[in-house]
Amino acid sequence: MRVVFMGTPAFALPTLAGILAAGHEVAAVYTQPPRPAGRGMARSKSPVHRCAECHGLPVFTPLTLRSDAETLTFAGHRPEVAVVVAYGLILPLKVLQAPRSGCLNLHASALPRWRGAAPIQRAILAGDAETAATVMRMEAGLDTGPICLMERVPIGADTTAGELHDLLAQRGAKLMVEALGELARGHLHYTPQPDAGVTYAAKLDKDETRLDFRQPAREVHNRVRGLSPMPGAWFEVRHEDRTERIKLLRAAPLDATPSAPPGTILDDALAVACGAGAVRMLEVQRSGRKPMAASEFLRGFPLGAGARLAPPRQDASDSASPARPGG
Repeated sequence: MRVVFMGTPAFALPTLAGILAAGHEVAAVYTQPPRPAGRGMARSKSPVHRCAECHGLPVFTPLTLRSDAETLTFAGHRPEVAVVVAYGLILPLKVLQAPRSGCLNLHASALPRWRGAAPIQRAILAGDAETAATVMRMEAGLDTGPICLMERVPIGADTTAGELHDLLAQRGAKLMVEALGELARGHLHYTPQPDAGVTYAAKLDKDETRLDFRQPAREVHNRVRGLSPMPGAWFEVRHEDRTERIKLLRAAPLDATPSAPPGTILDDALAVACGAGAVRMLEVQRSGRKPMAASEFLRGFPLGAGARLAPPRQDASDSASPARPGG
């Protein structure tokens, strides 16, 4: 089929590769414009942009698709179908209607659960036991279109957002290639989404990334893995007369009933008391450094039993100052 591909992050790469490997004609690739990134804030092309250039595909990076000029340009590619994977721009109705067979979207959830921007993270934060890769036909509403194909995927008790991201990217790519094959044969069927079970996966807010150890251990654990590796859940602790922010990338809930207040280090292996139960830190990352195992971290950062992690700032006036590491 003649395809216009629309995507931006690494999540979209397996689908673009699968479409090309299956022999479909990619008439154009749409992606977000280059943006400042990294320490030097140099303008950087998106992963999809770089991949498309490697394959010699024409790349388009409009800031919006709402103008008549962009609508005409899009229609001028004469697509039979558009494939959309984490593109990042809203498609106006004229664009949705331009391809003869419509626009197919790969969404990383079991729709109608977790419509919206952050379905992978929200599923883990909520403690969901499964999710899905879903191919749907797009319409004007937010992820409301009829479902073409869906493959359910279990979420392990310790699965991180990064691991689930990679798994769904691969599963979704195979599903989209299957959908295009069925569409080319005229055999692709559409099932309306049910009205029950709708939830929305709002974009992550930076305030959600700070850990609150007053929460039960299971919720702390879900927040850690739901934000790992990016943007990363974090806590603060006093070290060498200053407060340092530490990302917690992996943790394990413990069967414990600590008597110490939440945020207290319970032993010399980074177990920390929570509102109910405790978690053990397994992998952490100091600012400007690489992720490291907890044992390696402790060799340069003596955070021993009895130390207190800094509470959320809004509670700082109600709490005693945290002890120094090892105090």
